Amino acid sequence: MYDLLIGQRAYSSWSLRGWLPFDAFDIPHRVHLATLYDPGFADQVAAFCGGRTVPAAKTPDGGALTDTLSIAWHLAEAFPDRGLLPDDGPTRAMAQNMICEMHSGFGALRAACPMNLLTGWDGCQPSDAVLADLARIEALWAQALERSGGPYLFGAYTLADAFYAPVAARIAGYALPVGAQARAYVDTQLNDPSMRRWRAMAIAENRVLSVYDQPLERMPYPAPKPLPAKAVNAGPTENDSCPYSGKPVTHFLEMDGKTWGVCNAFCRDKTVADPAAWPKFMGLAQGG
Repeated sequence: MYDLLIGQRAYSSWSLRGWLPFDAFDIPHRVHLATLYDPGFADQVAAFCGGRTVPAAKTPDGGALTDTLSIAWHLAEAFPDRGLLPDDGPTRAMAQNMICEMHSGFGALRAACPMNLLTGWDGCQPSDAVLADLARIEALWAQALERSGGPYLFGAYTLADAFYAPVAARIAGYALPVGAQARAYVDTQLNDPSMRRWRAMAIAENRVLSVYDQPLERMPYPAPKPLPAKAVNAGPTENDSCPYSGKPVTHFLEMDGKTWGVCNAFCRDKTVADPAAWPKFMGLAQGG
């Protein structure tokens, strides 16, 4: 079992691309939270495994991974049969190059458009430097998508998609100008099950950081429309045990006129945020 330390999900784009491979490729892990901008943040991160930033991971044998790139390469080597990288040599090299370019580049886009999964921003006027970053991103995406046919960069989901998920989130959240092919790939990212789960948990965390506010008009974040659901105070419920943990139910939500139970407030709120993102809940709700 891996242990993974992340920051607030709504804002920490680095944490997002560190977590996605664990969820997308079904790699067992426990998540630990460190609060960005908290006075004890640096000490908490250092105590976890000696690093300075999130995400950070501890391997089952006690190794420390303190960067998204080291996490990615370690997981690709540790789980060679799960398709984290393309199989054939030239395509694998292309994916690795794209990952590294994203890891070290696009500073103008990052600085001007910090990720915020809780709101969209209307009226962004990208600078020439941001437009240059977007042009390079579109060129990289086009090269991969034209080679693979999509819908992900290399056909099936890979580490390259995990690394470009925060880029797609920024393009969507700021309505940045990209062509039809790139827009379709952004939509693929926003509809990805792992991405939907991450954003649902960001909403459930309910941690708003004003430092990420922009001098722009807010608009709804352009995520897929969730199934209607709401938190309620009590049962009776259709189920006796939580679909996630198997523990007795203590918190409640309503969907399609029925009340369902889970074992804590966070599980309730992440489910309410996007019920269809959670296969265990939907299997229960649909009688599977």
